[in-house]
Amino acid sequence: MAVTLGRTGLIFDHAYRGHDPGPGNPESPERYLALSEGFKKAGLLESLVRLTPRLALDEDLHLAHTRLYIELVERDSARGAETLSTGDTSIGEGTLETARLAAGAAMEAVDAVMEGRVRNVFAAVRPPGHHATASRGMGFCVFNNVAVAARYARKAWGVERALIVDWDVHHGNGTQDIFYADPGVFYFSVHQSPWYPGTGAADETGEGAGKGFTLNCPLPAGTGRGPVIDAFRKKLRPVMKTFRPELVLISAGFDARRGDPLGRFTLSDGDFVELTEFVLEIASEYAENRVVSVLEGGYSLTGLAAAAVAHVDALSGNEGRRLQRRSSGS
Repeated sequence: MAVTLGRTGLIFDHAYRGHDPGPGNPESPERYLALSEGFKKAGLLESLVRLTPRLALDEDLHLAHTRLYIELVERDSARGAETLSTGDTSIGEGTLETARLAAGAAMEAVDAVMEGRVRNVFAAVRPPGHHATASRGMGFCVFNNVAVAARYARKAWGVERALIVDWDVHHGNGTQDIFYADPGVFYFSVHQSPWYPGTGAADETGEGAGKGFTLNCPLPAGTGRGPVIDAFRKKLRPVMKTFRPELVLISAGFDARRGDPLGRFTLSDGDFVELTEFVLEIASEYAENRVVSVLEGGYSLTGLAAAAVAHVDALSGNEGRRLQRRSSGS
């Protein structure tokens, strides 16, 4: 089936309110409500191709996670635990099903772009995933949605080379760990350092067959547009000429936006437009325009909504260029 150029898919479902990690947790259902309001005001809920998420089964999750870890999450959920026993991840009554729906949405997004139903997709899911390793939940993450999607693309669609671009302010240690020895997935991360979770040094470049397929660009607190764009232009772009991805996935964290309570970067909405368009150029050149973007962080409710709208507008080719020209970018 031919790719339908100019069409952007959106996965956005009320079920993502089902994960409630408890009072005071920044990764709250309020994030979904803020996105809902932002998308409605921007007219995105009517203008984009709405896609329906599906639940990831155990066999799907096992693409990126050990069976023991999947069973642990199920046990912890069944006994009403407040946190996963692997560490610091808060969970609630509806977390397991919501997390399965988040991973399943990433898989549905892969199907949509590979089948040509849309050119690209934004999956506005929660809980986020990039801190979850094969055997451990960390931070706010239960299952690694992007990692499941990348492995699913290989299994279901024969994708041999996938690029994961992670611009969340926190390093995606789980994604890096899952693909650290895998030459079929190139992991690129721009993140604040030193910062949680303490990984992502520039000399972490992969191991074994995966050596050279991890590219970390740690940057200090206070970083704005210039160094981030330079990392994309001067570091990521050159290596893509050799890697030539068939599919591009984005761990789209908006906690790198200025004013986020859990980050100290100073990116604007216009900067996210520029990053999005940079990724779209790579996908256009090598991946037949196929881009799957999956929500990660972003904990200022107004900032999350504004940056996500700018990102989706840029994916669809609508208001992104207008936002990019704004001097303030917000």
